[in-house]
Amino acid sequence: MTDKEAPHRESARTGTQSIERVVGMLRVVASRGRRGMRIGEVVATSGLPQSTCFRMLQRLEIEGLVDRDPHTRKYFLGPLLHELGLLARPRYRLSEVCDGGMHRLADITQDTIYLSERSGMEAVCTNRALGEFPIKAMPLDIGIRRPLGVGAGGLAMLCAMPDAEAEAIVQANGHRYEKFASFSADFLREAVAQGRAKGYSFLDSVVTPGTAAIGMAFPDTNPVAAISIAAISGRLEPERRDEMARKLRQEIRKIELAMSQAGGLSEPVEGD
Repeated sequence: MTDKEAPHRESARTGTQSIERVVGMLRVVASRGRRGMRIGEVVATSGLPQSTCFRMLQRLEIEGLVDRDPHTRKYFLGPLLHELGLLARPRYRLSEVCDGGMHRLADITQDTIYLSERSGMEAVCTNRALGEFPIKAMPLDIGIRRPLGVGAGGLAMLCAMPDAEAEAIVQANGHRYEKFASFSADFLREAVAQGRAKGYSFLDSVVTPGTAAIGMAFPDTNPVAAISIAAISGRLEPERRDEMARKLRQEIRKIELAMSQAGGLSEPVEGD
């Protein structure tokens, strides 16, 4: 490497790191969905110094990528992200494909149904259907993202992955699990083993006290998403849990068929 090349490569590396840091900050703010985050929560979640977080958030606010409520002092995703999202060409329309099945499950179970989609080492809630049982389990808002394994949907995806891939994700997310009181990597490994044995994931009062959920990932060949049924703990005792899992499996088979018929749900690229 020549003396002239060294500064160029160093500049490129610094630029890449800056992009990674900005994307990481947006993910942090997005992790609370529409509830927003105060600067202290951003610092705690990101692990960055407060001065760094403050400077980054200031710049992102100027660019329209985050928005700050002057009364609550909470940060939210900004209007520019919404505008760009309107122009993005979705590769998958899982939310639309799953909607009918989710509402059928909500009618049958009377409980809350969630769709979670995989995004790297995280799961993002992209759809929700509400049953009519008066006491609802609603630990998630649409748009909330959490490390894979935190929640029945993300746990179901880990259960459906090859051992090596699931273990790599658990190790990489290890420090993030610590932010959830009852979570640890060892607990998650045991939950994955139990989920594989049962054919569905199950969590009770781990993420949200008093709330239980079962989940199932799909498709079998490449688990990109999961549907979960959440209820107050008393409504997911073993016998009913197994019955709900059978209903869930039936709807997922229909969704997998729809995905297969749609060719993976990917939109054709112009010019192909």
